[in-house]
Amino acid sequence: MALLTAMIKTLMAALLVLAAQVPPGQAASFSMKRGLNLDQWTTWPGEEEWSDRQAIMPYPEWRKFLNDDDLKALKSAGFDFLRMPVDPSPFLSGETLALRDDLYASVLDSVRMINRAGLKVIVDMHLIPSGSNRKIGMGQVMDDPQTFDAYVEMVRRMARTLADENPRQVAFEAMNEPVVDCDADGTSLWPERQRRLFAAARSSATKLTLILTGACYSNAASLAKIDPKAIPDDNIIWTFHTYDPFLLTHQGATWAGDFIPYVTGLPYPLSAVPRAQLEAALDTIRARIKAEAPWTRQSGLLAYLDEQVAGMDSDEKLLGLMDAAFTRVEAWAKANGIKPENITLGEFGMIRQEYGNAYVMPAEYRAAYVRDMIARAEAHGFSWSVWSYGGAFGIVDAFDGEKAEPEVMDVVKSLR
Repeated sequence: MALLTAMIKTLMAALLVLAAQVPPGQAASFSMKRGLNLDQWTTWPGEEEWSDRQAIMPYPEWRKFLNDDDLKALKSAGFDFLRMPVDPSPFLSGETLALRDDLYASVLDSVRMINRAGLKVIVDMHLIPSGSNRKIGMGQVMDDPQTFDAYVEMVRRMARTLADENPRQVAFEAMNEPVVDCDADGTSLWPERQRRLFAAARSSATKLTLILTGACYSNAASLAKIDPKAIPDDNIIWTFHTYDPFLLTHQGATWAGDFIPYVTGLPYPLSAVPRAQLEAALDTIRARIKAEAPWTRQSGLLAYLDEQVAGMDSDEKLLGLMDAAFTRVEAWAKANGIKPENITLGEFGMIRQEYGNAYVMPAEYRAAYVRDMIARAEAHGFSWSVWSYGGAFGIVDAFDGEKAEPEVMDVVKSLR
């Protein structure tokens, strides 16, 4: 094991030396402007089904529902690239051993399908938590050294799979929203882990642009802690995500903590409705917390609601809250000589409807939010990709084959 660790460190050092020899000022080979995140799963087959070719192929699963014309329609709408989430868990599962080569080949076919539609693509390795339908997720990869080693090798092979594609059309993101270094204890595990992922990807794909990020769900503050000089490679684009203000963007999301599930009915911005109507919506949320939340949590949840509303109860406060991530990333980029075109807002968006919840966010609120976020990204010179094609945050599709309201897509079309 010690010998293997030494060999890995030696390889990383050699790669970093080679990267340092790239001529100064060389831009990333991949460029982008306006993008959309594709869906990851729709049917969510359990791991026990992954050995069944019919259940898991083609991969990623959006291939079962979208065709060439659907992709061309996204190009016509004004998008120039798609961020393609790929769940890495099947590549780490023993259930897929007989299909493993076909899975990698299917990802490559998906990339080429997007390119044929006239769109560029970021291949995004998008871990999710483990659960009843899978054994391996973000927690296992981050907490177990052997599983992380297996993930690194998966990144190496995925990069090798993509290596011969046109570097102006394809980029590679080794990990979405790493859940690590989120505690206030000062731990800093992500920089070293990202360097390992970078080294594995770069050793296999020498020409592709790699997308790198900060820790703790790729938030702006975590990106600002990264020292980009530790990876002296100019063929890099740095990404951050923001869904601020979370109180408004994730209303009703049952998976987003023990507070947000009680919150529905708030407008964007809060000033979009008369004050009496806003107060009525807040009273409804308070009543729901008092009726449904555990007694020991009620006072804390009610206080948190008041605190959050107080932080965005004027348009100036709200826009300041939304601006914060962009100004932080811009300051970090300037301090490190990173050009705005090498920064991307990889995810943002507003929930339409939580699965199983009758409440649907009014389309005009979603459109207003997306318009404001796009304006911020483009004012800073950053590219962006909205979350997502379908599902709870869908801007094209909703659930069960239904179409989302057109207002958000109309915002994108207006930019053409």
